[in-house]
Amino acid sequence: MKGIAIAAAATALFASSASAAIDPIVIKGSKFFYKTNGTQFYMKGVAYQQGVNTNSSQTETLDYTDPLADTASCKRDIPILQQLNTNTIRVYALDPTKNHDTCMNALADAGIYVIADLSQPGESINRDDSSWTTTLYSRYTSVVDVMAKYDNTLGFFAGNEVSNAPNNTNASAFVKAAVRDMKAYIKSKNYRTIGVGYATNDDASIRENLADYFDCGNREDAIDFWGYNIYSWCGDSSFTKSGFDVRTKEFANFDVPVFFAEYGCNTPRPRKFTEVGALYGSQMTGVWSGGIVYMYFEEANEFGLVSIGSDSKVTKLPDFTALSSQIAKVTPSAVKMADYNPTNTAAASCPAINSEWAAKGTPLPPVANARACACMMDSLSCVVANSVDEKNYGDLFGTVCGYSSGKFCAGIQKNATTGAYGAYGMCNSTEQLAFALNQYALANPNGGCDFKGSAVTKQAVKTAASDCKALMSQAGSAGTGTVTAGPTGSGGAAASGTKSPGAGAALTVPTFETGLLQLGVYVFGATLSGMAMILL
Repeated sequence: MKGIAIAAAATALFASSASAAIDPIVIKGSKFFYKTNGTQFYMKGVAYQQGVNTNSSQTETLDYTDPLADTASCKRDIPILQQLNTNTIRVYALDPTKNHDTCMNALADAGIYVIADLSQPGESINRDDSSWTTTLYSRYTSVVDVMAKYDNTLGFFAGNEVSNAPNNTNASAFVKAAVRDMKAYIKSKNYRTIGVGYATNDDASIRENLADYFDCGNREDAIDFWGYNIYSWCGDSSFTKSGFDVRTKEFANFDVPVFFAEYGCNTPRPRKFTEVGALYGSQMTGVWSGGIVYMYFEEANEFGLVSIGSDSKVTKLPDFTALSSQIAKVTPSAVKMADYNPTNTAAASCPAINSEWAAKGTPLPPVANARACACMMDSLSCVVANSVDEKNYGDLFGTVCGYSSGKFCAGIQKNATTGAYGAYGMCNSTEQLAFALNQYALANPNGGCDFKGSAVTKQAVKTAASDCKALMSQAGSAGTGTVTAGPTGSGGAAASGTKSPGAGAALTVPTFETGLLQLGVYVFGATLSGMAMILL
């Protein structure tokens, strides 16, 4: 009888209107609210995706199942999620070419919101060789485009645990550039206001600097909310033993909503979820807006609430029973939006550059502007040959950037620590390499466009379009200026003249530190060999 009841509930959900009515969630100060009735919103969430490494900085491309396009599984799981009083799910990778209407509307009918990560495996900001490019811009905006129409889209994560140690904190500059560009894109498309945030790990050496960095500076550049992946409450811990008390004090005056983007320590197992009472209790609800349990599906890492059999049958695990019992007890106190007047309105101060922090507060990396890249490509008379395999780009970058202390690559440099960025460092790898080869050729007019057949000449466009003139004037002939104009049109399609719309999507372009000692030391002696690969 229980199985019949669940099936009937699922059928009712999917028989609903294609445009399910649900009150959008809005942000005021450091809290979430239902837009229409003004009630405060606390996340009672569950991470919901199989087979995807939650580390958004992974570089390898892999096939995955988009949980919001998997109608059968969505139909099966929504009634089970409801038994946990779930009002939010987090998904880590979506396929923007697929249709999500059925699942999103069924979730809306069930009162469930979605917070979606914008990256996917193979298309994300790589912590070890970080950049923010038009290729990634195209990926991220494509997810925004397909999800913005749903009123139960709560927000987007521009990154998840990208910087996870002091030696890769420079990567945060590129994630913050992604936050800035996605916020601007949502506004330019006249979509309803949807928040863009970041999900961080709980590394003691960088957690405070991370939060301050993503919140500091102009509001247009800063996160709209802060997700915290925290697993410090294990078994029968406590508010103080787990460190929840210290984390709560740290965010007491934060000016945007904070919540647990992942939680649920799995040692010992089965989990007891005794932290639920604290998270939704009086000691924490003044600061935190709930959290998202990791995770729905049982996998090799043993964090699942349920297991899925080969016949797609769902079996509830002891963790499910424990969470269901704990979540049923909580009744977080709430404030009405009309009665809430936030006093913690000041942004954080940007952290100083030191041994534990390597990202300068301002400027951020340039806006990912595919039109600027297209204009630049049209102007070149020397480009990379089509016959060159992208796997060999690294040698070419190392060669051309090794000459003259890296001056031919100044227009594509990316130095988050000094804040020195080339105007074209946001272009895809083919475009960046073409720019550098062309700079070298201009300085060496007699045979400079060759590189043993890896570079070829082409006819530059004689009369640039009016918008190109403005963009290239801002960039400057060496590419060391700043293009202030934002992208036009939808998404960040690759520029004309490149190999393909996704050229270099999975390729990391070396991060050039021109003007720094390590560049001069590395290049010394390497210029003659032509094999100077300059990496962070």
